[in-house]
Amino acid sequence: MKIVFMGTPVFAVAALTAIVESGHQVEYAVTRRDKARDRGNKVQHTPVKEKALSLGIEALQPADLSEASEEAVKIAACEPDMIVVAAFGMMLPASILNLPKYGCVNIHASLLPRWRGAAPIQRAIIAGDETTGITIMYMDEGLDTGDIVMKRSTATGGKTASALHDELAAMGAKLITEAIGLIEGGAFTRTAQDEELATYAPMVCKADGALDFSKDPQELERLIRGLDPWPGAYAQYNGEMMKIWEASPLDVENPHAAGTITGISDVGLEISAGGNTLLVTEIQMPGRRRVKIKEFLKGNKIEKFAVLG
Repeated sequence: MKIVFMGTPVFAVAALTAIVESGHQVEYAVTRRDKARDRGNKVQHTPVKEKALSLGIEALQPADLSEASEEAVKIAACEPDMIVVAAFGMMLPASILNLPKYGCVNIHASLLPRWRGAAPIQRAIIAGDETTGITIMYMDEGLDTGDIVMKRSTATGGKTASALHDELAAMGAKLITEAIGLIEGGAFTRTAQDEELATYAPMVCKADGALDFSKDPQELERLIRGLDPWPGAYAQYNGEMMKIWEASPLDVENPHAAGTITGISDVGLEISAGGNTLLVTEIQMPGRRRVKIKEFLKGNKIEKFAVLG
């Protein structure tokens, strides 16, 4: 099948690779524009562009996909059988959606209609969903509102957003190759989404990482996992930002003011949260790497009864 692939971040790379390895002809890899990254402010290719170039696929990086744009004209001229989208980051106009013979198909990292939008992996963890997964869906002009082709689920329990991202990227790659075959052969069913069950997953930002210790430890632990690796959960300790990367709720009542460090040991920091206790086991102070509390305490002191802000 002749395919145009659209995607930008690391999440999409596995799907592009799987489509090529399954023998389909990828005419173009369409991705967002390169940006300056890291401290050196050096312009870097998107992960999808890097992979496309290594596979000998031409990468297109449009400012928009209006019908008259150079990139849209190229896509139309190659007459793709299907357009496959994975975390592309740009809404597609009707002129693109209606172009391919077998339609535009999206790989979405949730069990739609739950968690439409930009951050489904993080939001599923933060909300305490027991399962999430991959949905292969037809695209329309709405935000993740199209008909469902197939789904596959996985447990979220104990996983960070980073770990779940990698698992779902691999799952999406496998599922899209299955879906392409089913669609080409006509052996599939389109299922409309139930709008009454729809929820939305807005993009996460740095402010989301601020820990509110008036909340219960279970909620804080989910937030910590859901924001790993970015932007990370954090609190203020003695005027510095302490990033908290790993924690677990303890079934221990704690009457101290929210955010008070009530216990310090090699196992971790016991912190009052919502009337109970959160055990923090891995932190990162400014300019330093992530470390377990045991390692941090070898050369640093933490004040008992200090209050995290």
